[in-house]
Amino acid sequence: MHLHPVVHRVTQRIQARSAATRQAYLAHLQKAAAQGKVARSELSCTNLAHGFAAMAPEPKIRLKQLDVPNLAIISAYNDMLSAHQPLQDFPAWIKEEALKAGATAQFAGGVPAMCDGVTQGMPGMELSLFSRDVIAQATAIALAHRMFDAALFLGVCDKIVPGLLIGALAFGHLPAVFVPAGPMTSGLANDDKAEVRKLFAQGLIGRDVLLESEAQSYHAPGTCTFYGTANSNQLMMEVMGLHLPGSAFVNPGTPLREALTRASAHAALAISAQSSRFTPLGEMVDERAIVNAIVGLLASGGSTNHTLHLVAIARAAGIAINWDDFSELSAVVPLLMRVYPNGKADINHFHAAGGMGFVIGELLDAGLLHADVTTILGQGLARHTQEPWLDQGRLSWRDAPLHSRDESVLRPASQPFQADGGLKLLSGRLGRAVIKVSAVSPKRRRIRAPARVFNDQGALLDAFRRGELEQDMVAVVRFQGPRANGMPELHQLTPALAVLQDRGFQVALVTDGRMSGASGKVPAAIHVTPEAAAGGPLARVCDGDIILLDADQGILEIEVAPDAWAARTAEAADLAHNDYGSGRELFAGLRQLADEAEKGAATFSHPLWPS
Repeated sequence: MHLHPVVHRVTQRIQARSAATRQAYLAHLQKAAAQGKVARSELSCTNLAHGFAAMAPEPKIRLKQLDVPNLAIISAYNDMLSAHQPLQDFPAWIKEEALKAGATAQFAGGVPAMCDGVTQGMPGMELSLFSRDVIAQATAIALAHRMFDAALFLGVCDKIVPGLLIGALAFGHLPAVFVPAGPMTSGLANDDKAEVRKLFAQGLIGRDVLLESEAQSYHAPGTCTFYGTANSNQLMMEVMGLHLPGSAFVNPGTPLREALTRASAHAALAISAQSSRFTPLGEMVDERAIVNAIVGLLASGGSTNHTLHLVAIARAAGIAINWDDFSELSAVVPLLMRVYPNGKADINHFHAAGGMGFVIGELLDAGLLHADVTTILGQGLARHTQEPWLDQGRLSWRDAPLHSRDESVLRPASQPFQADGGLKLLSGRLGRAVIKVSAVSPKRRRIRAPARVFNDQGALLDAFRRGELEQDMVAVVRFQGPRANGMPELHQLTPALAVLQDRGFQVALVTDGRMSGASGKVPAAIHVTPEAAAGGPLARVCDGDIILLDADQGILEIEVAPDAWAARTAEAADLAHNDYGSGRELFAGLRQLADEAEKGAATFSHPLWPS
């Protein structure tokens, strides 16, 4: 099968860039592997007795025998968050299936799972990005007991899956299977929800009407149905071959969801060191798999958060990627999906229209994915063009549809919604940034307007409510980077900026913060690096400066004479209010350690990680 020349070129560039660190990472895996023995055989009798003391008689006998694999279960379950509540039943199912197969499974540990939807605009949001690294560390703590021969990772949302994968890659000598929970069923139409939010932002309706609208949208167990970071996670796990095929978007609480979860235990056992197809995670997640994940993200119009997370994931596997790679691939990867906020449909409509099997098949046929990768099912990505179903109650797979069932939601690569992936790199004197334009009208992709500068999002919203923003403007919201305050999402700004745009003004946002997968029709240059708190150029912008944001040409520029610009000093904002409250005092060290956005905003590093 042919490979697109740009995909080939970018992959080769990444391989060359990563050669030394990738080789060092793989050597580390080889050293850590148990070399065909069950991992617990290396423990002392005292160590091992501690490890199985609480087990029931049958699994305890098997754990003593030292000849059958033991699966780790690591879960982000909690019953406050709709996406993770369905995970409650999964460990029991996995343990049952392991016993049926003659093996064992133990719940190795839980990881925190916070919701950006709950913390949006609140102090807790300043912990959100850092929670990814805490999850990675919690994953490592769970796996450090050396009791396990493969692992199943149960998680769904924004920082949880990237954190689990980063942690798993630190134990990349172990095989791994990722287990999704699926989206909630469809509720209030996304366009209707967005309209209610805009009415509330203008003060035209009350909180009671807004709350009822939100409750009709977020109404049941499962992931939010818009195409944000959570659902982008699930799509990428499938494109990387870390899920069972077609499992990402099966609703929770259904017989098919349970059957897929039970089957994941057998999938993990089939690639453990005691099997004939031992497949360590660290070998699966290579440069080709990372490129496949980027391509899947671009073809789906996925979350901008992954311009951070994928960089951090790749670094954890000794692989160096940057925003040039995203931008170059975006130029040739067609947009195949229209799911809110890039369209009217939700993720359930996408799944019904053909889902992951159709998308992977189209991208393979177009030469945009590496077909020769290793997945949890073995060699080659072709198996992941299938979809699961219950054949008289038995889990089976069949070929995904060859034609979209709804071309308003899902299209073939030969007739895409647009010819490129809609993710652009911007650069200029204001730094480097990314912009997602898949939901932005072509006529709004070039904005030249005076700057209105704010040092936090609350100040912008206050100015909007006072009617002070009725003008063409580029809103500069700075001191929102990882070192300033943890790089919160600024999604709260979307309704106000959308209202101004609807009133006929030319509006754009430039920020060193995040806007997430929910960024929509207002052009937003986000993740600006270097960030203002590190002395980046945004700290020198003044009200009234003319800023040019040109997504088509990749320009983020300020129209200030070079001499005058060079003479300016960076403003130092008072960030003391970010230091305390809602647990923020516990994260001061992480703010100091955080790397720049283009390096994944990671708070830890290691010689095996690319610099």
